Amino acid sequence: MSAQTRKKVQRKLKIRGYGLKIDALEEILSFVDRFQDAEDEAIDLLLDQLEHESLSSSIIEKESVHRVISLLLEAEAATEEDGASCSSHSAIRKSMGNRKGKHRGSLPIHGEASAKAELYKDRFLLLFQRVCRDGHFSTSAFNAQTSEFGSCEICTIQSLIGQPGRRWVMGVISQLEDGHFYLEDLSASVEIDLSKAISFPYLRHYKITTGFFAENTIVLAEGQMLIDGIFQVITCGFPPLEDRDKSFKLLAGHDFFGGGDLTKEETLRLADLEKRAVNDMFVILSDIWLDNEEVITSSNNCFPTPPPLLFPILQFGKLGQMIAAHPRLKDHSRFLFIPGPEDAGPSTALPRCALPKYLTEELQKYIPNAIFSSNPCRIKFYTQEIVFFRQDLLYRMRRSCLISPSSEETEDPFEHLVATIIHQSHLCPLPLMVQPIIWNYDHSLHLYPTPHTIVLSDKSEQKEFKYTGITCFNPGSFSGDSTFVVYRPCTQKVELSTL
Repeated sequence: MSAQTRKKVQRKLKIRGYGLKIDALEEILSFVDRFQDAEDEAIDLLLDQLEHESLSSSIIEKESVHRVISLLLEAEAATEEDGASCSSHSAIRKSMGNRKGKHRGSLPIHGEASAKAELYKDRFLLLFQRVCRDGHFSTSAFNAQTSEFGSCEICTIQSLIGQPGRRWVMGVISQLEDGHFYLEDLSASVEIDLSKAISFPYLRHYKITTGFFAENTIVLAEGQMLIDGIFQVITCGFPPLEDRDKSFKLLAGHDFFGGGDLTKEETLRLADLEKRAVNDMFVILSDIWLDNEEVITSSNNCFPTPPPLLFPILQFGKLGQMIAAHPRLKDHSRFLFIPGPEDAGPSTALPRCALPKYLTEELQKYIPNAIFSSNPCRIKFYTQEIVFFRQDLLYRMRRSCLISPSSEETEDPFEHLVATIIHQSHLCPLPLMVQPIIWNYDHSLHLYPTPHTIVLSDKSEQKEFKYTGITCFNPGSFSGDSTFVVYRPCTQKVELSTL
């Protein structure tokens, strides 16, 4: 192990306020040596786990390090055995345009003022590059694609000044003044009038009519400048989607999901193992309040036989003794706990960190293999990418909607919600005053490239919807109406269940 790595470990510990005994340092270096291609990630992961330990002093001893390393290696072995791995928000690489993400791991929670501007800029550029690759909106010297209204070439908002006629622009809807909405891009902003806006029913090759058009969403709009300097929007819709395979090809194999980069050989091996995992299933319960005796009884009745591979529980309660009463379930399943919007934590801002240790200590005595992750949480099942998000999003998106959603394709609010987050490539495209987001970690809510499955856990009615090949569902409220979902990732089959 190089002296550079040794200094790196000592520096990272010093930043966190810890010292290290010599034998403990050697133990850490031995662990990091296993991951020569990802030293920084391995060190950050180990130090994050050490902070959850009950340390007697700020000088870390070998016993504490050895205990944490043993748990990490056991988790790695379990992942190799059952094919499911879990990633929290800190493991997500930050995508910056077409460039490889440079940031992964620990970023400061309290970002600088520029981080807020970068949040919006990154969201815009992510969708803008996708639009530029779409044939209907890409600039062409010859045979330019046109709609029935004219050219589909995207103009900057700044270029609208002095330009008569209809133009296409792309920007984020903002409320810069009370009651006045604007469209902003990287060049300028312009006040907009949405009173005559419709979706895209006239573009036969590009039809987007579903979704919630709310403040903070990024839209494509066609319209013209009025004499008073207001841009009259005639048609508007969300940026077009991009095929997942195309996105991966453009990313040159870099992983932005949090599962780590894989070689072609590793991907093929995992795909083969995935085909054999026909009996693996996830049992997903959301909105659980186990201080209610009826809910405790219901939870006990929904444990299946044979035991599931993964048991995501999207809201926390005291259930250790109940699970321990089912030895086969405890030994052969893994329990994943994701905090909900009303659970204990430092703030309600997204992404939410894992549940604090003082709440989980007792439970972990009964379930040693319990996993406490952040919200949102990402699961890699062999080659499949599954995103879990616990937030009462539907009600808030409907409240924030500026124009009535089109009923041409669907009147189902859940389907409008799914279309919105997928086209926005973001789990929560609400204004920051409605739902605060940690500026430096906004990228952990991105949905690019699109995952295979999105679990939107909400208090609203249990729903399933497959949109452009992406499986989306809401398991419903277990405490409210005893609903839950059994999901079979091998076939992407969703079984809406109730007691």
